[in-house]
Amino acid sequence: MKIRVGMGFDVHQLEEGRDFYLGGIKLPSGKGAVGHSDADVLIHAICDALLGAANMRDIGFHFSNKDDRWKGMDSKFFLKTVTEMLSKEGWQIENVDCTITLEKPKVNPHIEEMKKILAPLMNVTEGDVSIKATTNETLGYVGRQEGVNAYAVALISKK
Repeated sequence: MKIRVGMGFDVHQLEEGRDFYLGGIKLPSGKGAVGHSDADVLIHAICDALLGAANMRDIGFHFSNKDDRWKGMDSKFFLKTVTEMLSKEGWQIENVDCTITLEKPKVNPHIEEMKKILAPLMNVTEGDVSIKATTNETLGYVGRQEGVNAYAVALISKK
């Protein structure tokens, strides 16, 4: 069996009056992420971790923000497509471990719902999806509530 690990990172600016999508759900918030698609920073980081593990470039290569087909796109489409791309190459997703850095809103009450949405998109169980959230202790652009970060690590295997 061959196994590989990949790491993903994404960041988006936050702006007043925008919808805020994170982990495939819309969170109640006065600010939302700015981006070409729905700007779901968590899903984008997961996609990059999976693509990196399979040595298949990154999300921007496959879904360019210069391509109007992806404008306003639900990021769950990207994750499902990335999962299918890996499967076609014989890769199976084993698990993902993610960390979100964000001051507000609080993410912990929404983690179980996120896992329920994300796990089937990757053909894994909810137990294979770890999502953690932390603040940036009011430091930097995250601390000033100007942006949100997500980090993801993915393990994939091939028989």
